[in-house]
Amino acid sequence: MIAELGHFALILAFVVALAQGIVPMVGAARGHGPSMKLADTAAVLQFLLVAGAFAALVHAYVTSDFSLVNVATNSHSQKPMLYKVTGVWGNHEGSLLLWALMLTLFGAMVALFGRNLPDGFRARALAVQGLVGVGFLAFMIFTSNPFARLDPAPLEGNGLNPILQDPGLAFHPPFLYAGYVGISIAFSFAVAALIEGRVPPSWARWVRPWTLAAWSMLTIGISGGSYWAYYELGWGGFWFWDPVENASLMPWLAATALLHSAIVVEKRDTLKSWTILLAILAFSLSLLGTFLVRSGVLTSVHAFASDPTRGFFILVFLLAVTGGALTLYAIRAPALKPGGLFQTVSREGSLVLNNLLLAVATATVLCGTLYPLILDELTGAKVTVGPPYYNLTFMPIMVPLILALGIGPLLPWKRGSLTSTLAKVKLAAALAVLGGIAIVLATTDAPVLAVVGFVLAFYLGGAVLIEFAQRVQLMKLGPMGALRRLFGLPRGAIGMTLAHFGMAVSVIGIAAATGFAQDHLGVMKVDDTVEIAGYRLTFRGVEDVPGPNYTATRGRFEVEGVGTMLPETRKFRAPPMETTEAAIHSTIVGDLYVVVGEKTGAGYATRIYWKPFVMWIWAGGIMMAFGGFVSLSDRRLRVGAPVRRAVAQAQPAE
Repeated sequence: MIAELGHFALILAFVVALAQGIVPMVGAARGHGPSMKLADTAAVLQFLLVAGAFAALVHAYVTSDFSLVNVATNSHSQKPMLYKVTGVWGNHEGSLLLWALMLTLFGAMVALFGRNLPDGFRARALAVQGLVGVGFLAFMIFTSNPFARLDPAPLEGNGLNPILQDPGLAFHPPFLYAGYVGISIAFSFAVAALIEGRVPPSWARWVRPWTLAAWSMLTIGISGGSYWAYYELGWGGFWFWDPVENASLMPWLAATALLHSAIVVEKRDTLKSWTILLAILAFSLSLLGTFLVRSGVLTSVHAFASDPTRGFFILVFLLAVTGGALTLYAIRAPALKPGGLFQTVSREGSLVLNNLLLAVATATVLCGTLYPLILDELTGAKVTVGPPYYNLTFMPIMVPLILALGIGPLLPWKRGSLTSTLAKVKLAAALAVLGGIAIVLATTDAPVLAVVGFVLAFYLGGAVLIEFAQRVQLMKLGPMGALRRLFGLPRGAIGMTLAHFGMAVSVIGIAAATGFAQDHLGVMKVDDTVEIAGYRLTFRGVEDVPGPNYTATRGRFEVEGVGTMLPETRKFRAPPMETTEAAIHSTIVGDLYVVVGEKTGAGYATRIYWKPFVMWIWAGGIMMAFGGFVSLSDRRLRVGAPVRRAVAQAQPAE
């Protein structure tokens, strides 16, 4: 009965989404107030209905209701409760329902907290959001119903893919989806502005907080997914340029460009056409990721197996949304005249360069992702585009981007002097070069890319600190005066500093973990000893250990100065599958990473890695996301903040 209520709630949500997509749009065109106000009510109601459907599916998983095809296929009564709940979105239908939940949540938030938006604009934006919801709800109802019944119901389910039975998968997808779907608000605002035919500077103030929230969520989602791949897959890496990984990176790059471009729109009333295009492309790339994951064109640990019919539906929806928005853009964009002018050497100019480089980086990843698929479709040839391609194309783009990232915040608005700005960062540049030389001298055969990465990270971190010291007037006011000034700074400025410094921290981690890692791969017998990165590991054998729904072969390594490390190979019963659980000893300077594999002859296959500064990758990612949330707390970026009204005061007589 509860499942039927959930299915009915989805159907009602579809009807409400249709009303939300049509009535307010017509009302805004005719200036009819009640019709426009329907958008707010419909957005909140649609969210409540989808939330009810989601709760019904969660109930089915928690109670192991195997009369639902979705639960029988993806759950098992012996699963721990955490994975029963997370199993809701560990499959095609459930993840779509989570997507719809996030989509309607953001729409409801605009309705509730965007009351200072103009009525007509808010009605049009929510109408566009409603039409996007129509597509996703139709997809679920007609091709991917999470509440489809199974008769007769089996006594037991097939179980969740064991590789997804991990706490990281409990939290990674919701953040990732919040980022993916949050960008839809920027898309809806862009289409609403195109329909109105104008993009005032205030539009940028309206769109920035929603984009910033989505970008922060997506940053956490990507960082969490990268960390999960690092510790769960047992290969010791953190990024493989997998097409599905790229599917999340591309909208992140586009959203980053959108955030910086919107600043120029707000400050100088220019780049309006380009910023609108970025908002459209960012969400289109999110939809492209949805197509890649669910169309069946990819074989990936991240992808959901799906039939071609579903893939065709998503492709048509992607073409309709993207094609319709770009057609409207082509019609309206010529009328979006630029406003204020600025010199090439200025804060605006650096933001334009930032956008160009991010756009080229996005296009590079897009080409590397789609080329194998297109070639396979046209010729049947199987090719793989992996790290070598991205090292030669994507990485060089990052060099000027990081250089511009360090200089840009030091430039004044409208007109600046490159000479005086470079003089401000000369100390950071000098220390970065000295740091690179020290690394070369302290190591043997230091990889060029790793050294360049360290130099760029040192430079960016130094430039960020110089800009921050200048902003708080450290040299003029001294430490205590600078501290007092810090509390008076806009939180948007503090958030920018944190985000940019987080980028420097991540670059250090990437450079160190890829360039200076050490490994020992081989067969170890009982009491064999290995030395790596100053650690001495002795293999003490393996033992069988029962788990809640698996049995594990647990290796035991005694590590001098550390203790015992216990990597496992787990064998799940439902469904039958083996997974690797690495043992990781983490410190601020690096990770000792141990994996035990199959029995080989008289010993066991083992993989031991030393990954210097690898945790800095995710620490930097969290710092960037935290910077986004700090900026979001700035009152100037809160759309729902009440407008302060100036109070007239009597002027003193002269």
